[in-house]
Amino acid sequence: MSMGEMFWDIAPYVTLAIVVVGSWWRYRYDKFGWTTRSTQLFESRLLRIASPMFHFGILVVIFGHVIGLIIPQSWTDAMGLSQHAYHVQAITLGTIAGITTLSGIVLLIYRRRTRGPVFLATTTNDKIMYLVLVAALVAGLVTTMMGSGVVGEEHNYRQTVSPWFRSIWILRPRGDLMAQAPASFQVHALIALALFALWPFTRLVHAFSAPIGYLFRPYIVYRSREAPAVDQLVGSRPRRRGW
Repeated sequence: MSMGEMFWDIAPYVTLAIVVVGSWWRYRYDKFGWTTRSTQLFESRLLRIASPMFHFGILVVIFGHVIGLIIPQSWTDAMGLSQHAYHVQAITLGTIAGITTLSGIVLLIYRRRTRGPVFLATTTNDKIMYLVLVAALVAGLVTTMMGSGVVGEEHNYRQTVSPWFRSIWILRPRGDLMAQAPASFQVHALIALALFALWPFTRLVHAFSAPIGYLFRPYIVYRSREAPAVDQLVGSRPRRRGW
């Protein structure tokens, strides 16, 4: 087994351990820091444009990765989707989503750099996070172009990268498959591992949260200062809260 194969066998589990332990530590000891640290109060005009572009774009990017990495090629072949048709839709949707996401984050970075109060609220941690995130998006766009044959030779990553990804979760890593992938795919995967290792220690951790409690919280009741006459007659009868 070569050093490259060993790396692609071990690195994903090291990253997963950092994500799990880091997220637990962050929630246990920095619960008040588990937030996006929103700067909407400082500037909202650019944020209204950049934030939806980034978030909706990244959702499509994630959806495309789920299809490409988790769903085996045999399944799409059984559905009658040819390899050529798959690559056409992958490069079309992937390029649009990638450019939209990248444009959104570039606007967010521009906003942070040019708006004084927002820039003062930007930490070194944020700068590192933005750098790695932009690198991952750029590498993903390059990989999409090169893997689909638009630039260079076409590579069917669903025979190398995808099986390697699935093998990690069944505890039978196939680092040899990832070692056979072109350099662009390896660089993209390496940057992605670095991004996930940083994830628990940055503002990106808010992606692990969901406001489920809002579904079960009582209503917030607003009353005028002057009590209605009927309330004066009834008195201070306790009111039922909640649903």
